[in-house]
Amino acid sequence: MLSKGDKTRAEIVEHAKSLFYERGYDGTSFTDIVNAVGVYRGNINYYFKTKDDILKAVIDRHLEEFGALLAEWTARHADPRDRLIDFVHMIAERQAALTRYGCPIGTLNTELGKDRPELQRSARALFDLFKDWLVEQFRALGSSSDEAIALALHLLGRAQGVAVIAHVYQDTVLLQREVAQMETWIRQFSL
Repeated sequence: MLSKGDKTRAEIVEHAKSLFYERGYDGTSFTDIVNAVGVYRGNINYYFKTKDDILKAVIDRHLEEFGALLAEWTARHADPRDRLIDFVHMIAERQAALTRYGCPIGTLNTELGKDRPELQRSARALFDLFKDWLVEQFRALGSSSDEAIALALHLLGRAQGVAVIAHVYQDTVLLQREVAQMETWIRQFSL
């Protein structure tokens, strides 16, 4: 059971995570986070001295959540193709948010990469988590190490591209069509 302090900290991180996704990191002020949480600024300062500290906690939360999701897919399916299809279906399941705001990890990395390389390196861990997991799946399908890396980056890049284009055009039909094409591509791999 979480202590009151742990609950407050978790609430700050959760609100910041939503705000950073919906408004962007630069578009979210420390005051926005204070107002969303509904506590005094000093309470937030007790847990986080800066907005950058909050961002690092948000990245850690994303890593925990996505790590748990990847572990769930790995445990659920013996066939790596089915695991990869779960990855692709994640895009379809989040189509409303993706078309409205884009990909949470893609937009964060893009924004931070422009003028905050030290923070972007932290956020890149989110891509690394997915890339490494995708590499494992392609290796399990019999790909060499180099080929598995290339295939993982191809799928990750295509998923990001689909999220960007669906967001730009606010087009869920395009997103669904691309997800179906990625699924067909994955099914062509044999064990």
